[in-house]
Amino acid sequence: MRREALIWNDIDQLIDHLIPQFEIEFDAMMIITRGGIVPGGMLAEALDIANILTAAVDFPAELEMKRNRTHSRLYALPKFLQFPADQLLTDQRLLIVDDVWGSGRTITAVKNRVAGAGGKPRTCVLHFNPYRNLFGDVRPDYFAAITYAYIIYPWETNRGLEGILLPKMPSDG
Repeated sequence: MRREALIWNDIDQLIDHLIPQFEIEFDAMMIITRGGIVPGGMLAEALDIANILTAAVDFPAELEMKRNRTHSRLYALPKFLQFPADQLLTDQRLLIVDDVWGSGRTITAVKNRVAGAGGKPRTCVLHFNPYRNLFGDVRPDYFAAITYAYIIYPWETNRGLEGILLPKMPSDG
């Protein structure tokens, strides 16, 4: 699979591409951790959305054995590690933000739970990968780019003290 590493300027351009797509005002934003934190924050600032909610979703990695066949975690039900109370979602126009729609499982699980609580969800990602999408013709309501690559965002790069510390100077004594 091709990998594509982005820089911060790329992210700014993607955000700039998304902003004109929003035809309604949102009451709140739901950011999916962790990938949606940075783009969600940038969009919240650009769209002047002050009410920010978070959702954390996991799909258990347990393997299921049936008839001598192993089924991957694609068949697992989502486990919501963090999710707002239903009363915060009812009748709210919510923009659900994540970094990428790969399989679409995470953002779809969040969207369905918001709708089940009486919210009015719209989905938004920086990148949509139709090749990996598990939901047929269903796609994000808003996306900045289509990709078939594995995207590496600037906030996913390795961080550490290497390259940050100044070199030791020879002593004067």
